Amino acid sequence: MIDLKFLRENPEIVRESQRTRGEDPGLVDALLEADASRRAAVLTGDNLRAEQKAFGKKVGQASPEERPALLEGSKELAAKVKEAEAAQHEAQAALDAAHRAISNVVQEGAPAGGEDDYIVLEHVGEIPSFDFEPKDHLELGESLGLIDMERGAKVSGSRFYFMTGYGAMLQLGLLQLAAQKAIANGFTMMIPPVLVRPEIMAGTGFLGAHSDEIYHLQDDDLYLVGTSEVPMAGYHSGEILELNEGPKRYAGWSSCFRREAGSYGKDTRGIIRVHQFDKVEMFTYCRPEDADAEHQRLLGWERDMLAAIDVPYRVIDVAGGDLGSSAARKFDCEAWVPTQGTYRELTSTSNCTTFQARRLGVRYRDENGKPQTAATLNGTLATTRWIVSILENHQQADGSVRVPEALVPFVGTDVLR
Repeated sequence: MIDLKFLRENPEIVRESQRTRGEDPGLVDALLEADASRRAAVLTGDNLRAEQKAFGKKVGQASPEERPALLEGSKELAAKVKEAEAAQHEAQAALDAAHRAISNVVQEGAPAGGEDDYIVLEHVGEIPSFDFEPKDHLELGESLGLIDMERGAKVSGSRFYFMTGYGAMLQLGLLQLAAQKAIANGFTMMIPPVLVRPEIMAGTGFLGAHSDEIYHLQDDDLYLVGTSEVPMAGYHSGEILELNEGPKRYAGWSSCFRREAGSYGKDTRGIIRVHQFDKVEMFTYCRPEDADAEHQRLLGWERDMLAAIDVPYRVIDVAGGDLGSSAARKFDCEAWVPTQGTYRELTSTSNCTTFQARRLGVRYRDENGKPQTAATLNGTLATTRWIVSILENHQQADGSVRVPEALVPFVGTDVLR
């Protein structure tokens, strides 16, 4: 949730943020009205309770003759207090609904627009030139015994797969390399639960416009996570952290689950858009004033991982309409996919400012010992999808694939044949 104090003082900034996202700026006025109504209801309730307390003292001091009439008045006042408290609860519920309807305030400088309105910040590496007809990742994966989509579909349905043989080793090696780099950069490695409670999923902002992407276990009222960002955001929910000496950094290795609703016909071949994949995700808690610098650090660590697998990529500044409700700014690294002649997202790092932490009650103590809302950030360090770019960019004329040098110790061979 956004900061209500900031909203009251800067309503036009929030309206402009909504326009940048392509969302309704009128929601800002609805929230301001709900906020004013709740504050008025609280004031009315407080005044009536104070009146009731004073009236109670008056009854206690009254003579026996005066008391019956005063008691009758006390009953009427108690009824008014009850009505005021009900109105206060209704006003609070309306405020909560209006508050949750507004996405995080987009950071100044982020481009406006939707999915195609990103700004390219940098290209890294050279696009490979083949003197043969390159194969796509699925053809390579099947011919080399790395990926089995057919049996994945037989066992689980479409968009499921088996990683087999060296394919499994390639995925494990990729994630192990990411884990080692995370630890070297001061992250605490975690294997989190992949089922979370509704309040944790809602707290991270994933139960909004894209809730149809999430698997829900109705009998247990638990959600399967689409990223370990979710359980790691909930890890310190309701706590007060010590952040004055620097951020708290965690790296979560987990399986992730996405329904991919509405993406039929789009990247459905192979393992680009699938229902289950593995990922190492960085997650940071820090002071709000440190968040921008931490965001650049996360991007730097992602770039270091991409350098290790030696694929050409570009860095983009994601447009407001494609940020998701929690992020104020997002940078993606997209690797070149030769057979598609385009770039595909491999990493994403988001600065969620205080949006998630406010919902989840994550705070820290400032220099004066006063609790303040923390900031949260996240960033991808490796996923199963990276194998797409590795296979296609490192393929050779004889159908084999070179294993990036950094992964050879984990995979156990330098060439996949």
